[in-house]
Amino acid sequence: MRFDLTDLRLFLNVVEAGSLTGGAARSHMTLASASQRVRGMEDALGSALLTRHAQGVRPTEAGRTLLHHARVVLQQMERLRGELGEYGQGLKGHVRFLCGTAALTEHLPEVLARFLAQHPRVSIDLEERASPDTVEALRAGLCDIGIVSDAIDTQGLECHPFRRDDLVLVMPRGHALATRRRVMLADVVDDEFVGLPADSALQQLVTSHARTLARHLSYRVRVRNFEAVCRLVEQGIGVAIVPQTAAARCARTMKIARASLGDAWAERTLMACVRTSEELPLNARRMLEFLIAPQQDVAKK
Repeated sequence: MRFDLTDLRLFLNVVEAGSLTGGAARSHMTLASASQRVRGMEDALGSALLTRHAQGVRPTEAGRTLLHHARVVLQQMERLRGELGEYGQGLKGHVRFLCGTAALTEHLPEVLARFLAQHPRVSIDLEERASPDTVEALRAGLCDIGIVSDAIDTQGLECHPFRRDDLVLVMPRGHALATRRRVMLADVVDDEFVGLPADSALQQLVTSHARTLARHLSYRVRVRNFEAVCRLVEQGIGVAIVPQTAAARCARTMKIARASLGDAWAERTLMACVRTSEELPLNARRMLEFLIAPQQDVAKK
């Protein structure tokens, strides 16, 4: 039985993606090539590694055993690349990173740009996930670092404050609540909303809390970024819930009103979380240190 690193990486990607198609794409393979490799692994083992179902694939008991060892081996290879990379330029490491909408669009781009400029041999797999999904992925060893809200149960993980990230309501200046400094979601639950796509992490958060009020928010339009959201709010299409940083930035050039959300879930700090920093590959450990450094220190690096 011989599985090479490409086999192990492919199998891990297939399980994480939940489908052969998704795993092939993450591995930069054609579907036919990925399917052939998985069949070859199953033939070599003499047992099925995946069960197929309508939504994709799941690992069998043998597949879960392989998955565990694949993570261990690939993590060890990342440590090897990081540590040997100190002695030469031939090895390249990568960091697996999950985060929510606000971190992805508002806080991470500048920080990651500085980090990557300083570490040209490191690449980053960055994926948007809701905080509960990120925590599950961290516990399962599916990523190195995750940025999550402090409202999420992170028991068993090592967590460090990253950025304050309160949510606010943005409204057209002529809105009935435009002069209020603080509102509750219940105050606007009957309004029409402008939002992000339904599968975005932030939108899932807002939707879940609307459900606790036994209400379903009405969206006039969904767009891909906070600038477009605020621009449509400015035009009177509806109200929106966005991070305070995005609202403040857009308010400099748009005619919108802002009010703090009084709901407890809207007051939050983003946390940089790992299973344990001592077990991180070198490049992931460096990134964690970079993320949690004081902002003025990061700017100097």
